Parts: sequence; C-alpha cells; structure tokens
Amino acid sequence: MTWVVVGLGNPGGEYENTRHNAGRMAVAQFVKSKKVGEWKIDAKAKALVARGMIERSLAVFVLPETYMNKSGGALLKFVKSMKAAEHLVIVYDDLDLPLGSMKISYDRGSGGHKGIESVMRAVKTKRFWRIRIGVSASTASGEIKKPLGEKKVNDFILDVFKPHEFGALKPVFKRVEHALETILLEGGMRAMNQFNG
Repeated sequence: MTWVVVGLGNPGGEYENTRHNAGRMAVAQFVKSKKVGEWKIDAKAKALVARGMIERSLAVFVLPETYMNKSGGALLKFVKSMKAAEHLVIVYDDLDLPLGSMKISYDRGSGGHKGIESVMRAVKTKRFWRIRIGVSASTASGEIKKPLGEKKVNDFILDVFKPHEFGALKPVFKRVEHALETILLEGGMRAMNQFNG
C-alpha cells in the first residue's frame, strides 16, 4: 500500500514562512533531504506532488495548492477509501502544542484546525495519522500561551516565524523527518511509541 504524506499550509509567497505553513515546510524539507524527487504540479489534484521510495516503502508527497480550508480536495485523487486513509499522514501546525514540540496521533478530532476538518470531510474518516507541530509560545514552566479569539488566532497563525522561532523549528523538523521515516517503514504505532515519550 502506497503511503500518502501531506504537508498542510497555504500556497503563495506571502504565506511561505507563516506558522500555519509549518506542516508544508516540514514535508518540503523531508522531500529535499531524502532526495525523493522533483515536485510536479498535478492540475487535477490542485497540488504539488513528489513520488519516490523511502527505502522499501513507496510514498506520494502532496502539498495542496489550495487554501488551508480546502486542503481535503487535493487528497481525493490519492485516498480513495477508508482503508487507504490508514496510510495517510497529515503534517500540520498545532496551537495546542508549544513551539519546539511535535506529537504523533491517530483517529482524533480536528481540534478546530480548518485544514484537518477539510481532510476529514474529503476522506470521510478521522482514522489517519497526524504529525502535529507545536507553534504556540509557552512560559518558562512550559505552560502554553495560546492566542484567544478568532481574530487573534488568525493573526498569529498567519504571521511569519520570528528568527529565534526558526531556531526552535530546526530540531523539530529533524524529529518530524525521523518520525515520518519510522511511520513509512515500521508503521504509525511504532513511531508513536518512539516519538511521543
């Protein structure tokens, strides 16, 4: 079964380094670092697509070229059944996690994330893998300082990462890379046990 790995974000230069594009950035980096292959525009899926082998596993990497709340549309071509959704990995930004952290989960709600809501509508299930990348600020004791209210949340997620935040993202993207590799080669449960400790 081919794995489908999706990096959520918004297309276009003005969104490039925004917090809401953390998933897209992480998947793009994985494809580059693993020398998976060239990104090609898939007009039918409205997405950038790269295909390749990660050791013995075949994977399709997808960066939707639609806005976040329409991300699911890009998957219809690649995930045609609930069974296929079990080999789907969505990488995205999560306000419920502090910057510098990541978490793997499976079969959860959307947590209010518009991209995940769109994916769940498209594939008609929540039984798929997620790699959540923390983007919220936190106090010295590790308590999350999440923006409150729709406008503040939108302003925050559509703002670009500050230089010091990029420093915190680098090691996270490395962890995402290892986690993705583990999922593709050994399965999600193994990755969960290894990376959620």
